[in-house]
Amino acid sequence: MPTILEQPKWAFWKFQEVYQCDVKGDLTWIKESVAVFFQRSPVKDFTLLADGFHFRRNTGWRMWISHSERDLKQEVAVTLHNHQSLVRVIISYHVFFPSLFYRVGQSQLLKEVIDLEMWLCRQSGNDFKIEPKTIGELKTRQPSPLVTLALWFLYRAYRFITWSTYWTKRRFTIMGQAMIGAVIVALFSGLDAESAVGYQAFIPLFGLLVIALLFAFGFRTGFQVERHLPRVVTAGQPITYRVSVKNLTPKNQPGLTIMEDLVDPRPSFKQWKEYKLDEDKHVRPFRFDKRNFRSPFKMAVVKEARVPDLIPQQEGDLSIELAPLRRGVVRFTGVTFVRPDPMGIFRALRKQPLPQSLLVLPRRYAIPPIALPGSMKYQQGGVAMASNIGQSDEFVSLRDYRRGDPPRHIHWRSWARIGKPIVKEFEDEFFVRHALVLDTFTTRPHSDAFEEAVSVAASFACTVLTQESLLDLLFVGPEAYCFTAGRGIAHADQMLEILASVQPATGQTFSLLEQLVLNHSSTVSGCICVMLAWDDARKRFVEKLKSLGLPVLVLVIRVPGEMQPLDLGPMSNTPEKLIALEIGKIEEQLAVLR
Repeated sequence: MPTILEQPKWAFWKFQEVYQCDVKGDLTWIKESVAVFFQRSPVKDFTLLADGFHFRRNTGWRMWISHSERDLKQEVAVTLHNHQSLVRVIISYHVFFPSLFYRVGQSQLLKEVIDLEMWLCRQSGNDFKIEPKTIGELKTRQPSPLVTLALWFLYRAYRFITWSTYWTKRRFTIMGQAMIGAVIVALFSGLDAESAVGYQAFIPLFGLLVIALLFAFGFRTGFQVERHLPRVVTAGQPITYRVSVKNLTPKNQPGLTIMEDLVDPRPSFKQWKEYKLDEDKHVRPFRFDKRNFRSPFKMAVVKEARVPDLIPQQEGDLSIELAPLRRGVVRFTGVTFVRPDPMGIFRALRKQPLPQSLLVLPRRYAIPPIALPGSMKYQQGGVAMASNIGQSDEFVSLRDYRRGDPPRHIHWRSWARIGKPIVKEFEDEFFVRHALVLDTFTTRPHSDAFEEAVSVAASFACTVLTQESLLDLLFVGPEAYCFTAGRGIAHADQMLEILASVQPATGQTFSLLEQLVLNHSSTVSGCICVMLAWDDARKRFVEKLKSLGLPVLVLVIRVPGEMQPLDLGPMSNTPEKLIALEIGKIEEQLAVLR
């Protein structure tokens, strides 16, 4: 990776960026290769020097409308010299920018230096490795400060509109919202009092609103509330749970309703910007039929419920309906008691903190009984490994103690009789063990394909565990993970809880998942791979698994409209299957799986 010697965050009029990279090879050959690399694009006044060269570029009108460093007017000086067994290449950019410059995201000049180093390594046959963090930064081109500023204003407008809509719906009834609209219409129609009589309706309507607002004062509550939530729920399946309310006030509280308060689902500016930029990148302008208008940040919808009329110190139950929209954690902050005014226009609110959380499991599809790939395989420790995370409970014989044997297997009576440590030996067994490989590598922050991949993996997790075998769930998040379930180690619910929280792998490479699976290949009987794409890296991964003699079932998630059939690649001329699952038809396609 190149070394950053100088890279200012902001500058005015002029600034300088300096980078260094070390390459193996001959100095003369590298100097010629670097010159060829830069001369692929238009340059001016290219001058060769004893230790390098320099040139100018981007002297036209483009520099006045672009903010990318590669499009700005610049003078570039390249120096090369031998350093130990390497050739040290130092690239110095002197950039002219006709106003205040502020860097947002990855430098495009650093990207050019990385391309140069990759070019040199490919020419010389050397290996080139990019740090995972840098890979994630290079894949996402950051917008210019002007675009970022415009997005910030749009984000503030989004925050204001969503807050005002939320506040209006909570505070005003349907009749109250209609009255607000009538007041606004009467106000604007009354601006021309000579030709319109709308102003005559403004005063009484506005007066009714003021009277309704006055009834909000003096509303006091005193309730003891207990929420009875289930341990887990499933995304897309509405549930009804019970809430116990006890009246602690000395008088009756009739006509109240209760609303659940959830954590604010609105994203931060960074999350909102990433989502909008990604949506604009993958959806053409004015193509409203392909846009997802449902917020990817909203976790659930909770309906209001009427509080029963309770006398002082009386306790009652009410039912609240909750519709979980997506997997994850629904976080409650409290409850709000609502009392409308006598005219049914404005509602007085009194909040009561009651924090709690609810885990939402991923959606699951029905999968018919299928012959999963793989056969029984030797497992050291046998069922041991499953029920006790150790060795099998089937006792075989006694033997001398060997270093590393667990102390709980020591046979104390034999030790006392013989005078040296003796341990119990257990039977090793053969049984089926599958690997469920979940592909989490996507550049999109909120992808329907990724959510469907998790749902498909959850569906197989439930199905495989009913077939008396072990299941290893392998995926990559912030790091590589492997979770084993089945035959007493864990249950399907625990596997689903893990899948409820899995997130896309950012800043990681697919090779990390490949290495994780290959390290476990000696213990598994077969692999079920749920893929987000079917590119060269994934084809090579499946080919390596097949070269080890492992049966593989590959399921590829595809977005609607991808009509081109998948290239079978390593899955051609084999009994194993490569199945494409189209979003929106996954349940139907899995239902006929054999």
